[in-house]
Amino acid sequence: MISLGRTVDARGLSCPQPVILTKRVMDENCGDEIITLVDNPTSLENVCKLAKSQGYSFTVEELGSEHHIHMLKESEVVNAAQVSARNTVVLIKSQYLGEGSDELGAALMKSFLYTLTESASQISQIIFMNGGVYLSVDGSPALEYLRDLERQGVQILCCGTCLDYFSLTEKLQVGEVTNMYNATEIMLNADKILVI
Repeated sequence: MISLGRTVDARGLSCPQPVILTKRVMDENCGDEIITLVDNPTSLENVCKLAKSQGYSFTVEELGSEHHIHMLKESEVVNAAQVSARNTVVLIKSQYLGEGSDELGAALMKSFLYTLTESASQISQIIFMNGGVYLSVDGSPALEYLRDLERQGVQILCCGTCLDYFSLTEKLQVGEVTNMYNATEIMLNADKILVI
């Protein structure tokens, strides 16, 4: 049986708390199994993403309305393989580039994203926050460029809280949903951050 110190009871907590608590135990872990207990789908998804990003293999045990996520650290070789030569992160906070005219701002943003497709080898992630998530959903004029960037290996990440706020979660067309903890960790580890 796993020691109590390696169990994270995140039941009843909303994100990013389950992720933060799990990461704390990961940082102190000496190779033992970690089990995180969650009771909502968002926390389940986000803790599993954390495990994957930190080089842990994991299995999920369903117990009624609860999920027990069992995590074991994989070899450092696997973890090293996740390190990429590209490490510039682009943070996009609006569907418009600049202020003054929304019509001009939309055209400039589309042009900016097209230009990024020519420099994709330098970019590790593009993170969309607040109104920026509109660029990743159904009807966005920039979808073709974002899909092109994704095909070239750029990770497209969209703030889940922002998608929920604008009722856009079901309309997401490109990339994956992320949370503030994961986005912050990515930016803290970036060589460069371009904020738009």
